[in-house]
Amino acid sequence: MEPTTAILADDKRVFIDKSGAWVGSIPPAALLAIAAAAIAVILFLVIALKFHAFITLVVVSIVTAVAAGIPLDKLYDTVMEGFNSTLGSVGILVGLGAMLGVLVEHSGGAQVLADYMIGKFGEKRAPMALGFASLLLGFPMFFDAGLVVMLPIVFAVAKRLGGPILLYAFPTAVAFSVMHVFVPPHPGPVSTSTFYGVNLGYLMVVGIIFAIPTFYVTGVLWGRRCAKKFPNIDISKTIFGARTEPVENPPRVATVVGILLLPMFLILLNTSVDFMTKAGTFGEYNADPKLSHVSLPLWAQVFSLLGKPGVALLIAVLTAIPVLGTSKGVHRSALEKLLDSALAPIASVVFITGAGGMFGGVLRASGIGDALKYMLDNIGVPIIVAAYIIAVALRLAQGSATVALTTAAGLMSAGVLGGGYNELQIVAITLATAAGSVFASHVNDSGFWLVGRLLGMDTATTLRTWTVQQMLESLMVFALSALLFVVA
Repeated sequence: MEPTTAILADDKRVFIDKSGAWVGSIPPAALLAIAAAAIAVILFLVIALKFHAFITLVVVSIVTAVAAGIPLDKLYDTVMEGFNSTLGSVGILVGLGAMLGVLVEHSGGAQVLADYMIGKFGEKRAPMALGFASLLLGFPMFFDAGLVVMLPIVFAVAKRLGGPILLYAFPTAVAFSVMHVFVPPHPGPVSTSTFYGVNLGYLMVVGIIFAIPTFYVTGVLWGRRCAKKFPNIDISKTIFGARTEPVENPPRVATVVGILLLPMFLILLNTSVDFMTKAGTFGEYNADPKLSHVSLPLWAQVFSLLGKPGVALLIAVLTAIPVLGTSKGVHRSALEKLLDSALAPIASVVFITGAGGMFGGVLRASGIGDALKYMLDNIGVPIIVAAYIIAVALRLAQGSATVALTTAAGLMSAGVLGGGYNELQIVAITLATAAGSVFASHVNDSGFWLVGRLLGMDTATTLRTWTVQQMLESLMVFALSALLFVVA
C-alpha cells in the first residue's frame, strides 16, 4: 500500500491498515509534534497576548488542519464538524439550564434553598452539602447539564456567605465529574464495559466507592486550597453572579427541590433504559448497531425520549414557568424578557466551548489518536498501567474523554479479555482506563472552557485550578484501581 492516507467512501481517513502498518501521509511523531505546537500556540495567544479565546481556537484549528494534511476540499467540513457537534449538545443544555436557573434565582428559590442548606448544615459544611447534593443529582445527570442546573444554588450560597466562589463551586463541579466519569449508567463506563466484558453491578458499586473519597479530596479539599489562592474571582459578570434583591414571596423549599429533581428523574428514566439495553434485557446487545438485536418496547422508547437531557431540561423549564414565573405575579412580557436575559450571558460560554470542540475535533480527524495508538501499541508494562497511560496520552492529545476512553478500551480489550483476570480486576482496569481519560483537562477540551467561563475564571486560572483538579482526580482513581487490581 502506498504511504498515503486513505480516504474511505464516508470521508473517514485511515491511518493504520489491517496489518498494523502506518499508512498516513504524515509520520505519527510529526502529527504529535503538530498537536503539541498547536496547544502551545493557543496558550501563548490567550494567556500572554490576551487574544480572544474564540477567535484563537478557530484560527488555530484551521491552521492545524492544514498542517496535519487534511485535504482542502474536506477542510471546512472537518473543522465545522467538531464545532457543530459540540455546540449542538452543549448549546441546548446550557441554554435551557440557564433559563431554569434564572427562573429559580429570580423567584427567590435559589436564596430560599441556600438559606435552608446553610441552616441545616451550617456555614462551614455548606461546600460539603452542595457537593453531596450534586453527587446525588450526578447519578443520572450528565456533567454539563447538572453543573448548569446547580450553579444558581452555588452562587446563592456564595453570595449569602460572602466566601470565594471556588470554595463552593469546586465540590459541586467535581461531584458531577466523578459520577459522570466513573459510575454507570453514564455512557463512558458503560461503553467501556462492552469492550472489557465487565460486570456492570460490580462496576457501579466500586465506581461509587472510588467516587466519594475522590470527590472529597479533589473537590472539597482542593476547592479550599484554590479558594485561598484565588479568593477574588469576579463573578459579577457571570450568568448567576449578579447581586439580586430579596423576593417578598419566594417559593417553598419543597417546590424548588421538586423543580430541580424533575430533570434528574426524567434523565434517570433514560439512563435506566440504556442500562437495561446494554445489559441485554431487550435482546442481544452489541456496540455495533449492525450486530445488535435490540427492539425496545414502546414504554422504553417513551422513557428514553423523555430522559434525553435536552428534553428533560425543556420539560423542567416548561414546568418552572407557571410554578416559579407566572404564579409569582410576573407579567408574561416581563417573563419573556427574563428568559431572554438568560441567554445573553452564556453566549460567550457556548461559542468558546464550541470552538474548543472544534479544536479537539480537528485533532481527532488529523489522526492524533491513531498516531498515539500506533506508538503505544506494544508498550511493555502491566496491562492496567498500559490502559491508563494510553488513555492519558489520548486525552492530552485530542481532548475528548469519550474518545480517549473508547479508543484505549478498544486497543486493550483483547489483552483484557484473554488475560484470565477475575471480575474485580477487570473492574479495576475499567476504572483505570476511565481515570486516564479525564486527566488534565486543558484547551482542547470543551469542558475546560465551559467550567472556566461559567465560574468567571480566565484561562490561566482555569489551568491552575480545574486542569490540576482533573489531574488529581485521575491519579487518585488510578491509584485506587491499581490497589484493587493487586489485592483482588
